[in-house]
Amino acid sequence: MHKDSRMEKVVSLLARRGFIFPSGEIYGTFAGFFDFGHYGTALKRKIEGSWWDFFVLSREDIVGMDGAIISSPQVWNASGHLKEFTDPLIECGKCHSRFRADQLIEDELKLSVDGMSLEAINSLLSQHKLKCEKCKGDLEVAKPFNLMFKTHVGASEEESAAAYLRPETAQMIFTNFRSVQFTSRKQLPFGIAQIGKAFRNEISPRNFVFRCREFSQMEIEYFINPKKMDECQYLGLEDLSLEFSVLRATMQDEKQTAGRKFTIKELVDKKVIGNKWHAYLILQAYKWFLSLGIRKENLRLREHVKAELSHYSSETWDIEYNYPWGWKELSGIANRGDYDLKRHMSESKKDLAYFDEASKTKVLPFVIEPSFGLERAILTVLLDAFEEKVEIKEGKETTIVANANGQKAIGELGKDGSHATTTASPSQNAISTIEEKKNILHLSAKIAPVQVAVFPLMKKDGLAEKGREVFSLLKPKFAAEIDESGSIGRRYARQDEVGTPFCVTIDYDTMKDGTVTVRERDTAAQKRIKISELVKNIGALLNGKGFEEA
Repeated sequence: MHKDSRMEKVVSLLARRGFIFPSGEIYGTFAGFFDFGHYGTALKRKIEGSWWDFFVLSREDIVGMDGAIISSPQVWNASGHLKEFTDPLIECGKCHSRFRADQLIEDELKLSVDGMSLEAINSLLSQHKLKCEKCKGDLEVAKPFNLMFKTHVGASEEESAAAYLRPETAQMIFTNFRSVQFTSRKQLPFGIAQIGKAFRNEISPRNFVFRCREFSQMEIEYFINPKKMDECQYLGLEDLSLEFSVLRATMQDEKQTAGRKFTIKELVDKKVIGNKWHAYLILQAYKWFLSLGIRKENLRLREHVKAELSHYSSETWDIEYNYPWGWKELSGIANRGDYDLKRHMSESKKDLAYFDEASKTKVLPFVIEPSFGLERAILTVLLDAFEEKVEIKEGKETTIVANANGQKAIGELGKDGSHATTTASPSQNAISTIEEKKNILHLSAKIAPVQVAVFPLMKKDGLAEKGREVFSLLKPKFAAEIDESGSIGRRYARQDEVGTPFCVTIDYDTMKDGTVTVRERDTAAQKRIKISELVKNIGALLNGKGFEEA
């Protein structure tokens, strides 16, 4: 994991609150495999649902499918993965540890090697005489390493056929293109979307769930008549003025590392982005990330340099996020042309062409592919939402304990059990201070694992029963949780750490007048409202109304 204090704090919080942790860690585990606890699973489902709603359910032109994880090896031979799907592997001649050569160069030399050839990587390794990270031994020459996970299908390994776990979900869409098009009766242009597991035998998984060996992809293959790549009816006038920070390939060739502002209109008019459909789907991906609450200033567009392009791509743009370890890919939007359909037609001898009713001709569509990693999106949302607040409070109740130097330590036990001490002479009438650190996840209410938490002030005098009554009112409508243990301060802190936007407290006034206190996470503002209005008001808040307005 990257040694950054913010990253370490987020990872610690996620483990402590049961979001994400290494898979099967009671036995030790392979690197790059993770399990999701209750809150992590809830967040994962919410982000999956948000993506599906945004790109599929709210549109007429995109349909869904769900392909198998294991398929014929011929699929991966046709797609080029058996030959081209590699990373540069380097081995230590002394301890035989293995590393990704490009990552080693980035870590040691602080250079970006995106798109660098294997020959250039080996030249850098030799020129700077880089050594093994573990034993400082000499490194051998970097070689291509295929990332495919191999397995077998059949009753015994000796008699079974070799197969592979899929490294991407896209190929299932291409091999099923004609079937899905025929049954859905969609006409060009249209897209096919899929969410599912993918597997890559990464040389060195790193940065928590940013780079895993098992992960979920959310992908769309959008099929377009190649003669109509600039006929995008969805690219509206209101979109053209949107501005992005952009790092073009030409800027990278000139060794520039900072992006500069462009509007979508400039990117389209100047053909910085090759066609309007590509620009539109980049824009949609960008808007979806903003809808999750990710801050605009932490996002940018970066064009792949020529040497970096995948074997299937003629043009690729990444939406990048400013991670603690630098600007890295959050989502990739590639122009795959007709590469995949053409390859599968050639290898399978099946006709995958689309019959265009208007021109009465067959067309092999071009494809724009927006691709998203679910775990990477989750990590990005959490990093962007994380805040550590430090509060200094004066103590009122003190305890005096003699230390080894004969001084007196005067301290305070806070309401939440936190403890801080200060030193003073026995004659001093000192008051201690407490430094409280609070973690808050400022998650968007639409994806928060818990949207509203209910706190009965006490377990007696009917408050617990009234709390259950309020919880039963909210639970069918929202992602609700009830918490009856600890001080109110501790309960607020717990919910802040899992990103709960609103908390409802039932107190003795509730028993008198039927009102409750609603507390808002980001400002800690509080309002009293009637229980009879609670569902309506919480609903308004979750739909974007301001706290005072709702």
